[in-house]
Amino acid sequence: MSEIQLLPKVRQYLQRDHGHFIDGQYRSGSGDKRIPVVNPANGEVIAQVNGATASEVEEACLSSRRAFSGEWAQTSPYQRGLILNRLADLIEANGEELAQLETQCSGKHIQLSRMFEVGQSAMFLRYYAGWATKISGETMTPSFPSMAGEQYTAMTRREPVGVVAGIVPWNFSVMISIWKLGAALATGCTLILKPSEFTPITLLRLAELAIEAGLPAGVLNVVNGTGEVGAQLIEHPKVAKVSFTGSVPTGLKVGQSAMAANLTRVTLELGGKNAAALLPDADIDAAVAGLIQTGYVHQGQVCASPERIYVHRSQLDETLAKFAAAVKGMSIGSPLDESVQFGPLANKPQFDKVSQFLAAARHDNQVICGGNPLAGSGFYVEPTVLLANGPQDRFLYEETFGPILCVVPYDEVDELPALINDSPFGLTASIWTNDLSRALRLIPQIEAGTVYVNMHTFLDPSVPFGGIKASGMGREFGSAFIDDYTELKSVLIRY
Repeated sequence: MSEIQLLPKVRQYLQRDHGHFIDGQYRSGSGDKRIPVVNPANGEVIAQVNGATASEVEEACLSSRRAFSGEWAQTSPYQRGLILNRLADLIEANGEELAQLETQCSGKHIQLSRMFEVGQSAMFLRYYAGWATKISGETMTPSFPSMAGEQYTAMTRREPVGVVAGIVPWNFSVMISIWKLGAALATGCTLILKPSEFTPITLLRLAELAIEAGLPAGVLNVVNGTGEVGAQLIEHPKVAKVSFTGSVPTGLKVGQSAMAANLTRVTLELGGKNAAALLPDADIDAAVAGLIQTGYVHQGQVCASPERIYVHRSQLDETLAKFAAAVKGMSIGSPLDESVQFGPLANKPQFDKVSQFLAAARHDNQVICGGNPLAGSGFYVEPTVLLANGPQDRFLYEETFGPILCVVPYDEVDELPALINDSPFGLTASIWTNDLSRALRLIPQIEAGTVYVNMHTFLDPSVPFGGIKASGMGREFGSAFIDDYTELKSVLIRY
């Protein structure tokens, strides 16, 4: 096994003096706070980024507002779509550079970076580009009484809300940013991105490509820093909407701050403790293979991935044995090694958090396979399968956001809705069965924003995505995003 070689331009880019991208220009930043960017595969600092000052956040907000009411407002929907499509072309043309940068920062396997941060980002961006010319209102005929022969007509307009602050997590920094960028720009909004301090580098390169694609200065700004930078954006009077993807505790603070500041709109895509239910007739081999694939993708650091696996008690031993055999065969190593199946966790705080979960599972004798952090450099743990230790097991309620699948036996299919719904979260769930009739009857009973059948985690731009309960509010994708990025204006005319 051997690692791929980093491109020379990737090495050169990492050596730059990183800061922000404001009003069409790459900035090194004027603040004193330097944030190290650590490669999760070996724990080494590969770059530094300058945290934004209050004046730099202010400049980004003013720049975005000028662009919103100025050049971007004069850009036709057709032209907006062309620019988004050109950016998608540039993402693909520079795909290996972007993929290598993202793998260096996040620990994501290079093949996943190529597939999601590049391939899926371009596909989603093209989907949003197609919507730019299709945002429409309605016409109505009011029923006002005519006093002197006058008549009335009415219509609605969809108008962009203004400046959007997009606060992005570290797990899929490019792809999730593209979701926010595509939605904002297709509807005529402008966008300020605040990356995670763990993965700040690739989005600065994306902003350069956006200018190359023809995006006017100020339409996309990127400001780096820790939580206080995000707080300044949320509370800024020129920010009309906040789109946040991240943890539930932080999401609650974001929503509360936005409402308290200016009744600012929010879309919150938060965490999940997602359930997968194997019905007695399910193909166990296919279900195990599917859940291994989706439960351990990017080391389980995916909000939509399954963590709770419900298995009929008569099939528990067989299913656990097949999970154990599959997990023990996974190769662990550098995310730049194309032959490796399982890489590091994304950062030290996440490694520490998952290690604590694993220690608790070992203490309670729940580990079926895996369950250990790995010694040496980098933030590696073993992919893990647990057996739930009763209905109140913490692993049924606390999101690990890591490579931990917890298997739970059940006795009757009729129990499943109550078991699945006994959670503060409601992002995704899946049913594994060959009985479509039974699946269709279960779907309305499950409290989740997305329910999969014989699959899990996959996202498509045409299908709305989002959660209920503590998993968030609002929807990404489909046509549903238009409601969250536009204001509905009614017009009544007497003639």
